[in-house]
Amino acid sequence: MTQAETNNRIAPRMRALKGAKIIFENRSSTMDCTVRNISETGVKIALPAPTALPENFFLRMEDGREFRCVVRWRKLAEFGLEFLR
Repeated sequence: MTQAETNNRIAPRMRALKGAKIIFENRSSTMDCTVRNISETGVKIALPAPTALPENFFLRMEDGREFRCVVRWRKLAEFGLEFLR
């Protein structure tokens, strides 16, 4: 059994430590975050402190890629996000 199967994930995630920006409120507000792992279908992000986030927003990676995301789980200052297609 692969790690993706044991974690009930569609795609395996690769560890990361990259900066990103959360973009919300019709692109008028941003918040810095750190990408902790990433896959084809989503990411795990960490914020400096527990924070309320909207359910849907855009995530802009430091390399300029941008993804529309939905929050799938929250745990204090960490969030699991699914990429919307």
